[in-house]
Amino acid sequence: MSADKIQQTPLADLHVELGAKMIPFAGWNMPVQYTSIMDEHAAVRQAVGIFDISHMGQFFLSGAGAEEWLNTILANDAKKLAIGEAQYTFMLNEQGGVIDDLIIYRFGDDQIFLVVNASMIDVDFAWLNKHLVDGLTLTNESDAWAAMAVQGPDAVACYAKLFPGRTLPKRNGIDTWEENGEKCIVCRTGYTGEDGFEFFSSAESGSTWFKKFVDAGAKPCGLGARDTLRLEVCYPLNGSDLSPERTPLQAGLGFFCALDTDFIGVDVLRKQKEEGLIERLVAIKYTGKGPPPRAHYGVFTKDGEQLSELSSGAMSPSLKEGVAMTYLPVDSAKIGTLVDIDVRGRRYEAKVVKKPFYKKD
Repeated sequence: MSADKIQQTPLADLHVELGAKMIPFAGWNMPVQYTSIMDEHAAVRQAVGIFDISHMGQFFLSGAGAEEWLNTILANDAKKLAIGEAQYTFMLNEQGGVIDDLIIYRFGDDQIFLVVNASMIDVDFAWLNKHLVDGLTLTNESDAWAAMAVQGPDAVACYAKLFPGRTLPKRNGIDTWEENGEKCIVCRTGYTGEDGFEFFSSAESGSTWFKKFVDAGAKPCGLGARDTLRLEVCYPLNGSDLSPERTPLQAGLGFFCALDTDFIGVDVLRKQKEEGLIERLVAIKYTGKGPPPRAHYGVFTKDGEQLSELSSGAMSPSLKEGVAMTYLPVDSAKIGTLVDIDVRGRRYEAKVVKKPFYKKD
């Protein structure tokens, strides 16, 4: 894909029809909002919303020893996956930095479904192919699929309206079946901190399914709400909170790294664990009122020394507070540490707090 070409998801025309405001994102023309970010955010926290995630990539891996091979490429232990289960994991470079964070699903013995970030489809596919071994087959079927995330406390009820008699898989589970001769995939995963699922259909039938979920009660939501929802629960964004320059351990995600397997970059992670980290990704929020914090705003000590810059930031619709994440030196990363955020030349006090910002009652 050329850098200046904006791609369309199979649902692009439907978004315009539904009144969405469209923006370029990760090389794709995507809805940022339909009504308002606040309204859509609240719908997911209180009822149910639906997001177009068709811009994300879908790979299929098959062949004897697929799980063993993945353990040489990805940070989590794929061999722990039972059939019908999902796993969050990382693709790392030789320095232990994050190329991408992704989810893998085990369909069956030596049958793996991978969902990767939109901006990394070509990079990830090339990296996997570079290391692919004989006997394994890897296909990129991203153009063939439409995908949508249905999220919120009413997501299960929404699913039941469309599929009476079918039961959603358990959390981090996956199910497949055929509907009118087409394959459907449903995964009990999401990126909002709420219950819900991600649904995959053929690209051709994507708009039909999206409208069916809307008719069943799901409110169309855009990227704006998706970002505030994930930030409130401190889910990282690849390319912002995760990068090739920092490891999952620095991001506080060591739980998803099996250091007893020999994947690319593991030696760096083992050394970090042994010697200790020099910086960590922390959550910070304003101690008072202030304008919305944004990525790249400077973070300073109370004495005026710059420590870092924000990797993510927003005004939390649920908490009505400015919240953000940033990498800080470990001696400045303790809970309760006060810092200043520079917003266009003016400083606003913030403090390091425990993750996540938002928890369900």
